[in-house]
Amino acid sequence: MDVSAARWISRYLEAAGAEQGAARNTILAYGRDLKAFCDWLGASAKTLEAASREDVEAYLVHCQTTGLGQATRARRLSSIKQLYRFAHEEGLRADNPALRIAGPGASRSLPQTLTEAEVEALLTAAPGFGRTISDRLRNAALTEVLYATGLRVSELVGLPASAVRGDPQMVLVKGKGDKERLVPMSRPARAAVLAWLAHRDAAEDLGRKSGRAPSKFLFPGPGAEGHLTRQNFYLTLKAIAVVAKIDPAKITPHRLRHAFATHLLAHGADLRVIQTLLGHADLSTTEIYTHVLDDHLKALVLTHHPLARRKP
Repeated sequence: MDVSAARWISRYLEAAGAEQGAARNTILAYGRDLKAFCDWLGASAKTLEAASREDVEAYLVHCQTTGLGQATRARRLSSIKQLYRFAHEEGLRADNPALRIAGPGASRSLPQTLTEAEVEALLTAAPGFGRTISDRLRNAALTEVLYATGLRVSELVGLPASAVRGDPQMVLVKGKGDKERLVPMSRPARAAVLAWLAHRDAAEDLGRKSGRAPSKFLFPGPGAEGHLTRQNFYLTLKAIAVVAKIDPAKITPHRLRHAFATHLLAHGADLRVIQTLLGHADLSTTEIYTHVLDDHLKALVLTHHPLARRKP
C-alpha cells in the first residue's frame, strides 16, 4: 500500500472514529477491508486516487470469484463507498467512483441460539472449571453476567469494576459508539460477581503492596488492553461447554447473547425492551429474534400437537 493511500485511509478512519463514534473493532474492520482493496489495486499498478468505477466493480467480481461470502462482499463495498464519500467531501477526489454501485446485500441468516437446558448446563459447569479458585470464580462470574445481561463480548471483558460495586440491580454499560445503556443483573449473576469481586480485590491489594498498579477492569488480564481478551474468553467458554457435555461448536459468547434475547422473548418480554437491553440502534435488528421464536414454536407444534402425529 503506497504512502498516499495509507494517508487517505488513516484520515478516514480517524474521522470515522471521531465523527461517527465508530467502535474500535469497527474501525479495525474498515481498515482491513480498505487495505485489501488497496493491495488488489496495487497488483495492477493502480491507486485509490485514480481508481474508476470499473475498478471497484472488477474488485467486487474478484471478491466473489475468490469465494468471499455475500455479507463480506457487502461490507467491503460499504467500506470503499464510505472512504470515497469522505475523500470527495474532503476535496481529495473530484468524484466518487463507488457512488452508484449496487452491492450484493447482506443476507440475514437467523441467529443460532441455545436451549434453556443447555444454558443451565453451561452455568452449572462454569463454577467448577479452572485450575485455581481465582479461575473458577472468574469463570462463574463471566458466564452468569453474559447470560443475565446479553452484553457483547467486548462489553463484558471491558467492564470496569466500578460498574458493579455496591451490588447494583442494574449496570451501566458503554456500548458501540460510546452509547450508554442500563442492563439488569439477575440474582445469580450478582452473587457470582460479589464472590469474584471479593477475591479480585484481595488479589489487587496484595499486588498493590508489591508495587503493582491496580486494574480498573472487573476481569483484569495481562495483555496490552489490561483486561481479559475476547479470544481468551471464547476459548474458555468452549472448554466449559466440554465439561457441560455440550458440543463446543455450538457455544460462543455471541450465541449466549442470542440466547438471552430469545429466552426473554419466549417468556413474554416486549421487543422494544429487548432492543434497549441489547443496545440495538434499529428495531429491525432485534426483530430477527421473532423469526427464531416462530421456528421454535412451529417445531413444538409439529412435534407435540396430537394432530401432528395423526397419519393423513
